[in-house]
Amino acid sequence: MKKSTIIASFFLLVGSVPVFAQTAKPVVVNPRVENLTNPAGIETLQPRLSWQINSTARAVMQTRYRILVADDLAKLAANTGNIWDSKEVNSEQSLWVPYAGKPLVAGQTYYWKVMVWDNQGAMSDWSSDTARFQMGLLQPADWSNAQWIGYDELDASKRYVPGIHSPGSSKEYKSLVSGNHVLPLLRKSFTVSKPVKKATAFITGLGQYELHINGQKIGDQFLAPGWTNYDKRVLYNVLDVTSQLTNGNNAIGVMLGNGFYNVPNERYRKALLAYGNPKMIMKLLVEYTDGTKSEIISDNSWKTAPGPITFSSIYAGEEYNATLEQDGWDKASFNDGAWKAAVVVKAPTGKLIAETGTPVKVMATIAPQKCDKNSDTTVLFDFGQNASGIVKITVRGEKGQVIRIYPGELIDAEKRINQKNSGRPYYFSYTCKGTGDEEFTPRFSYYGFRYAEVSNAAPDSIKGKKLKAVITDIKMLHTRNSAPQIGKFDSREDLMNETYALIDWAIRSNMQSVLTDCPHREKLGWLEQTYLMGESIHFNYDIYSLYKKIVADMMTDQITDGLVPTIAPEYVVFDKDLKDFRDSPEWGSAAVILPWLMYQWYGDKSVMQEAWPMMTKYVAYLKSKANGHILSHGLGDWYDIGPNPPGFAQLTPKELTATAIYYYDLDLLSKMAKLMNKSAEATQYAAQAAEVKKAFNAKFYDAATKKYATGSQTAMAMPLAVGLVEEANKAAVLDALKTDIIANESALTAGDIGFHFLVDALTKNGSAQLVYDMNSDDKVPGYGFQLKKGATALTESWQALDTKSNNHLMLGHLMQWFFDGVGGIKQEDTSTAYKNFIIAPEPILGLDKGNVSFNSPYGRIYSEWDHQYSFRVFTIQVPVNTTATIYLPTPPNKTILESNTPLAMHREIKNMGYQNGRQVFKIGSGKYKFIIR
Repeated sequence: MKKSTIIASFFLLVGSVPVFAQTAKPVVVNPRVENLTNPAGIETLQPRLSWQINSTARAVMQTRYRILVADDLAKLAANTGNIWDSKEVNSEQSLWVPYAGKPLVAGQTYYWKVMVWDNQGAMSDWSSDTARFQMGLLQPADWSNAQWIGYDELDASKRYVPGIHSPGSSKEYKSLVSGNHVLPLLRKSFTVSKPVKKATAFITGLGQYELHINGQKIGDQFLAPGWTNYDKRVLYNVLDVTSQLTNGNNAIGVMLGNGFYNVPNERYRKALLAYGNPKMIMKLLVEYTDGTKSEIISDNSWKTAPGPITFSSIYAGEEYNATLEQDGWDKASFNDGAWKAAVVVKAPTGKLIAETGTPVKVMATIAPQKCDKNSDTTVLFDFGQNASGIVKITVRGEKGQVIRIYPGELIDAEKRINQKNSGRPYYFSYTCKGTGDEEFTPRFSYYGFRYAEVSNAAPDSIKGKKLKAVITDIKMLHTRNSAPQIGKFDSREDLMNETYALIDWAIRSNMQSVLTDCPHREKLGWLEQTYLMGESIHFNYDIYSLYKKIVADMMTDQITDGLVPTIAPEYVVFDKDLKDFRDSPEWGSAAVILPWLMYQWYGDKSVMQEAWPMMTKYVAYLKSKANGHILSHGLGDWYDIGPNPPGFAQLTPKELTATAIYYYDLDLLSKMAKLMNKSAEATQYAAQAAEVKKAFNAKFYDAATKKYATGSQTAMAMPLAVGLVEEANKAAVLDALKTDIIANESALTAGDIGFHFLVDALTKNGSAQLVYDMNSDDKVPGYGFQLKKGATALTESWQALDTKSNNHLMLGHLMQWFFDGVGGIKQEDTSTAYKNFIIAPEPILGLDKGNVSFNSPYGRIYSEWDHQYSFRVFTIQVPVNTTATIYLPTPPNKTILESNTPLAMHREIKNMGYQNGRQVFKIGSGKYKFIIR
């Protein structure tokens, strides 16, 4: 593989790092409430506060803190915490500090700041960021009698919940008419007669909504609110609209779309689904400078009319007829005399819950790389990147002219859009009003695509009799969950960089309101990837709020017998011949594994505490399904590479993967029970795990060959990774696994379930080089093979088949290896939130220079390696209030310098000895450059 050219002198590599002043003042940064920056809609009465600390000194630890909380910014500026003054607290704790002040009030905004002291006698200033949080509506009464309203009500006989799977293939449902209702506009005029201090909208619209005030769209969220099981949970948003209000007459306007609340039974649809017709609820709270308040609520005094969106489907696209627009409909001056009164409709049975996490937004704008005429009536735009999103287009056409946009991730031999395996037909349609340049951006649907085929229009540079409208601009708007990116991998090896980007685009495209498997044909929250890809994703994005929602979705949709379905929300029930698609232990076990991972990653024990009933009930369900402690149902190692086309497991018995994950669930439950002081349960689950382990080894382990079951990569790696291999047999099992991989020329065979455990087992057992060898060949199915075929996002199959999805989240587990393998970032066994972590870089032949960075809950962790012929350089960064144990790969008795000076000059670096080919050091916060020569 071609290497990027890097020119660096030895002087630059080992040049001195500035000496850190040990009297440096700590600086408090990144204040957060419930791990969110300035959240609105907090519904707990004891929110938890967190912050990070920067310092140019080394080995800095917090020793004290003081927090002030006020209900007025001026009071906070005067250092008055009229709601809470914690006083000085002797503590290292800088994460999840519980609020302990006066009772918090629904809808109220609070402002806060913090200062800290460190172990070197320095005191910080107050945190300079203006930190705040706003409470949500804590009780139904806080909605002030706001009512659910809409254009009309769905007839109860036309409700389809759960949804009907693949209705287009069913004689009974194929021609059933559903989803042909009006997609309405709603509006309300009101007057403001006094100076406004603050105005807040508490609002939701089902399935999705867009809020306007005085002609301006409010917020930058897309497809709001997040999708849920609307019979049990309905998310609402809290939006600051202060700047949009004016003195005098004002108007609220709301557009409604279908989302997953109602999936029309036409074009492509994964499921026929109908909770109800579009509806909304809203409370506008206006606080005046004189201390008074007023409220505007949704009721039958609002007006409604059909909108210009004439078709809306999360699975099939959107149609917008600009000739139906009513100019100024969302402004106070509009005459709504022809509109009818809004209908008070039946409220969803789901509880209203504030959506405080990271919403879906437009996160990137991508211009086309080229445009070609591909038929007499169409042109094809290539954006160069397969991603989730929508198309924004500006056209100039005659009134009534219809322009269609077909997005697709692939094209056929004739350069026409190929939606055959991504859900067809899917398209956006725009009817021109004929007033010059007109801009169209879909509001309530999205797709996964690289190409866009546009009919009846073309850029000026392309001529055609049937291409009458002129396209003056077109862009791809990449939409995803707005979880902040916090990690990055970079190296001198092109293939590894391209692999990182390949996986990263699949992660981005499938982080939505749930973690989808693909952004087009499914859009469902398949659960196995939440934990199998969890480590990979968490190193790159702050997914705390997304994963907290996923846990809530699982808790909501758990069946009474304990089953956690393979998807959440469970919009469609896979039954009859598809029952394994509903009940598969490797999928449902996300219910146990995710709360554990969230505790490990973020240090938040509350998620596992809240999920404990779900976890224990699910494991009891698995026990009821086991025969002699062995499970035998489910999907197994989905999409492994065998003699047949990919699908169900081919190389590994599904009994093995199902039982292995069952054991892992029990082991984690025992650990979590100990953490929550549930000693009896901890003993119970440990004993149950021991029984499963004994039965597993009796059934699958062959002492003569040192292999499990078929000896496949998955069959061997999974027991190693989850702790099923007896200690005396570990070396032999690992050796057998490695021998088979090498004999098979390092070709991949493990699938969706197994590949995660294969990477994990090899990396944790000293074989990170073998992981690289298996993933550095573009001649056999794998990442390089996909890239060679032109993939720009991870594909569903290792073979990058054009008969499968070409933007899929599963199989991206090498991403984790970049961080905890090559970069060596991992936690101590007793650590959470990376309070005490390890950096143990793996020297990989072929990957001699690179770096990984990761913004942990405490701050930035950085690991850089540079392996030269005569020396090695490791640059490491440790955040304040943490410690790190560094394992540097080196022969014994080598000279090691730090910042080009002898280690003896650095009292803050503790030499912990030489272990297993590595020199070990214990360090505190700061940036270090270790040079081995």
